Amino acid sequence: MTTRGLRRWYLLLAIPFVGLLYPPLYAKHDPELFGFPFFYWYQLAWVFLAAGLCALSFLLLKREHDAYARSHPHDEQESAQ
Repeated sequence: MTTRGLRRWYLLLAIPFVGLLYPPLYAKHDPELFGFPFFYWYQLAWVFLAAGLCALSFLLLKREHDAYARSHPHDEQESAQ
């Protein structure tokens, strides 16, 4: 399993950080959503987006790990001993 192949999925975890990194970008009142100012609902939306991106990166990493384990059964047996 190459670490380079895995690193691209870890980049998904950086997206929420970048989206919330610069508060002046979203520190405003309009547009409102259900009476909530943009500042609040933007951050709340990132909570759900970040959870989804974490789940997605977990599933993608697990899929790559399982594919590697199937193609290299000998490596898994050595690491278990």
